[in-house]
Amino acid sequence: MSEKDAKNSGKQSSLTVWQVISSVLAAAFGVQKSKNRERDFNQGSISTFVIVGLVFTVAFVLIIVTIVNLVLYFVR
Repeated sequence: MSEKDAKNSGKQSSLTVWQVISSVLAAAFGVQKSKNRERDFNQGSISTFVIVGLVFTVAFVLIIVTIVNLVLYFVR
C-alpha cells in the first residue's frame, strides 16, 4: 500500500471552503474532473454544497440583473 493510499484509507478530512466553491463553479459550467467529483462524493456534505450552490445562484442572478439595468440606464 502506498503512502497516498494509507492517507486516504484513514480518517477522511472534510473539504475546504475553496474546494467546495471550486466544485460548485465547475458544476455550474459543467466541467468537473472525475477525481474531484469522487472526492466531493466521498468527503463532502450535501448541505454544504446546497448552501454554496444557492449563494452562487443568487449572486449570479443579482449580477445579471445589475448588468442589464446598467445597460438599460446607459442606452436611454
